[in-house]
Amino acid sequence: MAEDYILEMRGIVKEFPGVRALDNVNFKVRRGEIHCLVGENGAGKSTLMKVLSGVYPFGTYEGDIVYNGEVQHFKSIADSEQKEIAIIYQELALIPELSVYENIFFGHEITSGKKINWNETIIRAGEVLKKVRLDIDPSVKIRSLGVGTQQLVEIAKALSKNVKLLILDEPTAALNEDDSQNLLQLIRELKESGVTCIMISHKLREITAIADTITVLRDGATITSMDCHAQEITEAEIIKHMVGREMNNIYPKRSVRAPGETSFELKDWTVVDPSRDNREILHHVNMNVRKGEIVGLQGLMGAGRTELALSVFGNTPHYRITSGELYMDGKKVHFKNPKSAIKGGLAYVSEDRKGNGLILIQDIKYNNTIANLEALVQGLAINKNEEIKVSNYYKDSINIKAPSIEQKVGNLSGGNQQKVQVAKWMFVEPNVLILDEPTRGIDVGAKFEIYTLMNRLVEEGMSIIMISSELPEVLGMSDRLYVMSEGTITGELSAEEATEEKVMAMAIKGGRGNE
Repeated sequence: MAEDYILEMRGIVKEFPGVRALDNVNFKVRRGEIHCLVGENGAGKSTLMKVLSGVYPFGTYEGDIVYNGEVQHFKSIADSEQKEIAIIYQELALIPELSVYENIFFGHEITSGKKINWNETIIRAGEVLKKVRLDIDPSVKIRSLGVGTQQLVEIAKALSKNVKLLILDEPTAALNEDDSQNLLQLIRELKESGVTCIMISHKLREITAIADTITVLRDGATITSMDCHAQEITEAEIIKHMVGREMNNIYPKRSVRAPGETSFELKDWTVVDPSRDNREILHHVNMNVRKGEIVGLQGLMGAGRTELALSVFGNTPHYRITSGELYMDGKKVHFKNPKSAIKGGLAYVSEDRKGNGLILIQDIKYNNTIANLEALVQGLAINKNEEIKVSNYYKDSINIKAPSIEQKVGNLSGGNQQKVQVAKWMFVEPNVLILDEPTRGIDVGAKFEIYTLMNRLVEEGMSIIMISSELPEVLGMSDRLYVMSEGTITGELSAEEATEEKVMAMAIKGGRGNE
């Protein structure tokens, strides 16, 4: 019996100036399956999906798209949507100031004559929200919703177009564990209702749990497609195909040394948020980090991890410290702004590298040196030769893959963007480095390089606080870890005693009731 393929992409070639992003890619998707597309950053996954969805229109690539047995010539996203194909990107395409129902039907409004039928719009929005198991008022504005809920609204938006092929690009990258599991279960339910799903993800544990078929791309070429029902597919096998070599330990070992003196300490740290009616968001937090130590900071989304980091880093316009003390190398300090924090030996790598961490329209050189320009000043001007020397040093030392330091950061893969952001703060030469979601949205090979760099930094005496939503990552890299819930610390564990079960029990413990 012949296979029923809803999609076949045959011999797809896509070139950009000086780069062949897709090199004769072949990709087949069975009707009604969950097909996971994996590969390192820059492997061509998103480019292939942009070809499929019409972002890169017919005529800008070579090869054929065969959908439901017919060759397609999509000239725009609208063309692919007419064929009931929808794509949801990692950066959600919702309008914060509009309501849920306005967002769901934005661009394909329900009309009566020349006017929008708002009553029917609200009713239909409620119907598609039920399909994604979302019990919210359709009239609420998007900006009032959490990231996980917004992701479900995006899927509801796709379902409102009677989608038959749904493409999800890193759908769980910004979600906590509970929201991720909820979304994966929804994808399974969509499959049962007849929707075919293509999912791009770097989270291999999720892929092995949900995929019917896994296709691996590497360097713009199809490496293999694996049927998950014909054999058990392990994470190690996926990694081998992704990176082209065996990788037996995702979390590299480092030389074991006794940690040094305490370099960072918080005592009774309490913070309110003026933008939310002075609501107390951090309650009597106590924690410390020693030299040469990686300390993990775990907790569910909304536990207060990023708020803690930003309040320490001097983000005073948004957070007001009502009590508590901060010590750096045993000295009591107070940072009024990020500039004073940097001078005091503290650096913060933002979880949002594109929005807050980097200037995407500028090149690597500009981004690498912007946080410490004072070190490059000669007289009244920047020493350009020294700037080039510094940037080339970091490009080479942490393996930023780019033609030159003149490359625009916005054109780099996610993993290389993250390295540029880390390099920016390495040039500051901090004593304490806070890494907020350091591997979000990057592939396993780039993750390994970031982990190796972290080990190198702490071996040189730096202290690292790592905030991460990926529990295996925290367990794999931390010497100690703190768990947060509802704005306070609910537990501290050594690497030896930490388990997923213990951490999750502390994460759902409930903060203020356990002070």
